[in-house]
Amino acid sequence: MPQSTQRVCIKISGIVQGVGFRPFVYRLAHELNLSGSVLNNGEGVTIEAQASTDVINQFTLRLAQEPPPLARIDNLTIVAKPTIEDEQHFSIIHSESNTDAVVAVSADKCTCIDCIADINDPLSRYFQYPFTNCTNCGPRYSIINALPYDRKNTSMADFSMCESCQKEYLDPLNRRYHAQPVSCPDCGPSLSFKNPDLSLNNIQLDPLAQAVNALRKGMIVAIKGLGGFHLVCDASNHHSVETLRARKHRPAKPLAIMVKNIQVAKQLVQGNEAEWLTLCGNERPIVVMRKKSQPKLNISSLVAPDIDRLGVFLPYTPLHQLLLQHIDSPLVMTSANLTGEPIITDSADIALKLGHVVDYILDHDRPILNGCDDSVVQHIGERLQVLRLARGYAPLSIYSPKQITSATLGLGAQQKNTVCFGFGHNLFISPHIGDLVSIEAESYFHDTLNTFSRLYHFEAKQLVHDLHPDYFTSSWAETLVDVEKRSVQHHYAHVLSVLAENKTTAQVLAFAFDGTGLGADNTLWGGEVLLADVHNYQRIAHLKPFKLIGGEQAIKQPVRLLLSILLEKYSLQQIVQLNIPAIQNLSAIALINLDKVWQKTSAINMTSSIGRLFDVVAVLLNLIDKVLYEGQAGILLESVANNAERPTAFENTDNSNDATDGKNISFEMPLSNDNQWDPAELVEQVLNAVSSQPLTQDRIASIAKAFMDAIANMVCEVALQYPQLPIVLTGGVFQNRYLSERCESQLQRQGNKLMPSGLVPINDAGIALGQTWHAIHNTIDNSSDSTGENPK
Repeated sequence: MPQSTQRVCIKISGIVQGVGFRPFVYRLAHELNLSGSVLNNGEGVTIEAQASTDVINQFTLRLAQEPPPLARIDNLTIVAKPTIEDEQHFSIIHSESNTDAVVAVSADKCTCIDCIADINDPLSRYFQYPFTNCTNCGPRYSIINALPYDRKNTSMADFSMCESCQKEYLDPLNRRYHAQPVSCPDCGPSLSFKNPDLSLNNIQLDPLAQAVNALRKGMIVAIKGLGGFHLVCDASNHHSVETLRARKHRPAKPLAIMVKNIQVAKQLVQGNEAEWLTLCGNERPIVVMRKKSQPKLNISSLVAPDIDRLGVFLPYTPLHQLLLQHIDSPLVMTSANLTGEPIITDSADIALKLGHVVDYILDHDRPILNGCDDSVVQHIGERLQVLRLARGYAPLSIYSPKQITSATLGLGAQQKNTVCFGFGHNLFISPHIGDLVSIEAESYFHDTLNTFSRLYHFEAKQLVHDLHPDYFTSSWAETLVDVEKRSVQHHYAHVLSVLAENKTTAQVLAFAFDGTGLGADNTLWGGEVLLADVHNYQRIAHLKPFKLIGGEQAIKQPVRLLLSILLEKYSLQQIVQLNIPAIQNLSAIALINLDKVWQKTSAINMTSSIGRLFDVVAVLLNLIDKVLYEGQAGILLESVANNAERPTAFENTDNSNDATDGKNISFEMPLSNDNQWDPAELVEQVLNAVSSQPLTQDRIASIAKAFMDAIANMVCEVALQYPQLPIVLTGGVFQNRYLSERCESQLQRQGNKLMPSGLVPINDAGIALGQTWHAIHNTIDNSSDSTGENPK
């Protein structure tokens, strides 16, 4: 029996513009023989479709289940409409431009397999063309200037399409239909090979071939990518890597490497299925994976010295694909920037700031309008954890179930800064901005604000910043008038970011462990247990505060932290007699002066930071002297702990401080009656273990493991008291894979439910989202106070 004809209006919001959604709808409609239309507008994509009820149902189901690779559907609504008689065709209608765009700008994505096939096909007009792309891949955020996402609003505006490109661009059945960056060798951007002073090296030779030749000879080349320049050298050439480190003044921080394909990666690192899938995903992030103990491919030991992890990523642009086709070795690819500054996007800045570092520059003439660094991720078991939110993932759009009636801007933290824009039902997290410690970084912060404000016609009605008054974002907020302002405590914002990602306002038991953040009592927090919901929090336990001798200097020279904790239990004379190498390296005068500073240190320079406790243990194990990069102690402790024999299941050890074989060491740090963990107790146990037997590599590994097991036990013992609440693990300390996996495994065994994080970093890059989540659920009048803390 024939079914009656039905007509519906389907409205879809999310990442649905500039990602091939309209041609996808068009092709699907032709396949199912539907009539109607599709258009982009300020709400996203609007479809009118007419067919039998069965066909309409099939159409809507496939819309939801088979969207284009770069699309994401946040909301889909269907409303019945009157049928239109004699409608025969399905058409694509030009974008409406008279409404404000409220759509998510897609992040830049890697080259798709179809475009790679074109690049490698001698019969294709895209053969060996380093700017090949289509609707399913290529630059997005990095080239956009305004919405709607049309060519005239991108950095491709000055490249006029040739007849062949225009034909593909206008064909709805072609995958390059309305692909705004589409171009070919006849009409698109081109490469150039330059000396550090920007003079052309040899215009008679192919620029790519010159770059390949330079890299083979051990040179350092600045190469322009999607969101900025990389500093590139042969990862197997020890001298080249050594030279890069020396010129860049980067003595120890790990460098990422790009490899040709997954087969090459598997010769260097080992991973689970989730890690391999992420490595090959559309986002193409740097994936931090476990080094193979006996790699089948040699790279310099200076790429990632003294650790068991390696950051690996695959080619994500046609240029990278072509480069790796001609070079057999993995390539070091590290962001081109000065320490504390954002990634460089223009060759003039390479010449000005890094001309002494690079030997050559491989440039191109497609401008980068919005700089965007590489994303960095790892896996906790099978779960993705984003460490740096950038290319491929950001801008990150999160749907807010609650209507945001007042445009809200979360300004983020001082380190690993991102900003968050909240309006309508949208929460947009910017790509990684970085540490706001230089004029250039502050300028990049403003550039990012301007970009999003321009794209979304955004004007903040309320600003949210960190509680610390000296943060750049806090100071800047105070200069603005005619806008509501509030502060949210740093660690509470960490927790709120996880609530936001899980779209919940419910109460959780949260462990916020990191380096430092200003607490409500004006000390520096970092080892906090919070009972928290979207309205307020209660600090129910924490690490007992200890003094930072010399403030910031103690973070850079962690022997000061060790000395500070020891002075809680011992006199200076007793400490000298403990024969601790790091203490013995200090002169008698230095020790006396540090003791005097310790005695005079005020509350503002006291910290409850678990991150600083990692520094102390790393000093005791002779793993570090000075901190050369953020998180170094945690990375080194994790690396050595992975060398210890790990139990296959959680074991309740006997909590003895030592064992004769050195493999069953365990420590404990019980919660006191005033709900504090005393770091001096744990440090004393570690010190006893260090001094009781020779400090072999095996023993160092066992002590490091026992220390992190003790931290995990602290977490799990508190969690046992709150079986009804979801558990949140947040803050930079939980980027330690050993610690996180240990905690999660034990929490699961004892019946606690974990509230996961994923795309939103648990480090300070998530702070802006947490700030915004608090603001949109609380008015100034009904907040308990500006910090979000429950009044005592």
